[in-house]
Amino acid sequence: MSLTRRSLLTSAAAATAAAALPRVRAVGEEQAAAALRDGTAEHCVVLWLGGGAAQIDTFDPKKLGDPKERKAGSAYPSIPTAIPGAEFCEHLPMLADRADRLAVVRSTNHDVIDEHARAVNRMHTGRNTTGTVVYPSIGSVIAYERGPANDKVPAYVLIGMPSVSRGPGFLGPSANFVYLTDTSRGPSGLTVPGHLSAERRARRERLLSRVREDALARTPEGADAIRAYDETIAEALRLAGPEFAQIFDASDEPADLRNAYGSEFGQRCLLARRLIQRGVRFVEVSHNIAFTNGTGWDTHNEGQEKQHLLIKELDAALATLTDDLESHGLLDKTLIVVASEFGRPAGFDAGGGRGHHGKSFTTVLAGGGLNLGRTIGETDELGMSVVADPVSVPDLHATIYHAMGIDPHLELYAGERPVPVTDGGHAIRELFV
Repeated sequence: MSLTRRSLLTSAAAATAAAALPRVRAVGEEQAAAALRDGTAEHCVVLWLGGGAAQIDTFDPKKLGDPKERKAGSAYPSIPTAIPGAEFCEHLPMLADRADRLAVVRSTNHDVIDEHARAVNRMHTGRNTTGTVVYPSIGSVIAYERGPANDKVPAYVLIGMPSVSRGPGFLGPSANFVYLTDTSRGPSGLTVPGHLSAERRARRERLLSRVREDALARTPEGADAIRAYDETIAEALRLAGPEFAQIFDASDEPADLRNAYGSEFGQRCLLARRLIQRGVRFVEVSHNIAFTNGTGWDTHNEGQEKQHLLIKELDAALATLTDDLESHGLLDKTLIVVASEFGRPAGFDAGGGRGHHGKSFTTVLAGGGLNLGRTIGETDELGMSVVADPVSVPDLHATIYHAMGIDPHLELYAGERPVPVTDGGHAIRELFV
């Protein structure tokens, strides 16, 4: 739950409101899909590369290009990985060594190209924006279906800036997120002001009760929204205790481990491990803070020149996160997803950067009990088109849901209207055999 009055009221009101490239399937594959091995993941951590990470500069390298000469191709040389025949960018050496613990989905695709907000919404909800239904994000669906693994923590934590695309849509505030932007302090909205005595808090709660009763008497049709708002307030008060707050103090972690995670993004990943260790079901970690290279992953113009700094941060943070989860016995229980709103084209723009490209890009999966150590799908010689085993966004969502023990064909309800949890998606079979 995002802790601002406006967002709470908006979510409560929403609770009362009532073309991607298809994955090619052989004859009989639908029947085989129904018999996939059950998913065993208990938690999910999404590392969000906001802005649009270039697939050919990270996990799907191609022949070298030259931004100064505007020669299409990868910006960096490639290196071999622990997956035979697969290569990564040279700035991902730690992940290259651990590639046998990854599934690299090189054929992710959708048809949103020139609008960040629409592409972010597509990746988070699996659907187009509509004027009639606000669809829930994948984090909210998981929170709604699985709930927290410990009633002292929320089900869904967002480490980054909030947005409607990351929210609960028609599922309502019970499936919303707690968010924070400062890993050292935690969510400021959950801190009870120190100057408030227990007596003053009790008086305020009595006043709120009278206001609630008056509102219900005047507008009984708003009962559902008021009840949803009350549930959110109760949740906030429950989380205001010391047990949840202690998670955000990482001073008890070994200095060597904190240093291995690296940058602020790495510290966010460390916090994600601490959160799921305490029972949070879903955590999204945004990697677009501070814009290390001036533009984040949206590498137009000069942002491309220092893109390698972001790639190195990702390498250290994700490699350390997988090692850290494994050391705590949590890697097989925790699905890690590295995602972005789209990729980048092979060509360079006049400023030496890259534009947007949704027709083919890469997502990466780790942990979660999946069948790893493989690449999924294939792109052409410049990474511009999918040439084998396309994976749509609904397919990606179905894969995540199946890994988390949620039926990808489940129907939720927007009021009385049934809404399938994915838009016709199917889990990637190779990961569950």
